[in-house]
Amino acid sequence: MSTQHQWPKLPPLQTGIRGRCPRCGEGKIFDGFLTMAKGCKVCGLDYSFADPADGPAFFVICFGCIPAVAFGIWLEIAFTAPYWVHLITTLPLILLTCIPMLRPLKGWLIASQYFYKAQEGRLVTADDAEPDTNSTSNATS
Repeated sequence: MSTQHQWPKLPPLQTGIRGRCPRCGEGKIFDGFLTMAKGCKVCGLDYSFADPADGPAFFVICFGCIPAVAFGIWLEIAFTAPYWVHLITTLPLILLTCIPMLRPLKGWLIASQYFYKAQEGRLVTADDAEPDTNSTSNATS
């Protein structure tokens, strides 16, 4: 692959939700349902930079699971529903609001990490620091 190639800045929402490479928009991020690929087969981008950790699960729990469980609790309190009612209402609701959202959210977080160049924090050592060209020793009095 050419290192001189200029890649377009693709929005994370556009590429991530579709599970596409954040650099070229063509390759796939995932090898399985949530298993990340090693890299893009189209442009060669190495996905080792990406670590969404528990981010997708957090968003799904907050915006999917909590309302679904609240519905189950309301159903139980309001109607004292038998277990079979929860089995055919609450359980599918929880599964439908949680599982389908994991992959798009994980893709979005990975694409956002690439787009915003987010990476793990590092300490700057003396070797990494740039020399100060405006030091007081160079100033004339």
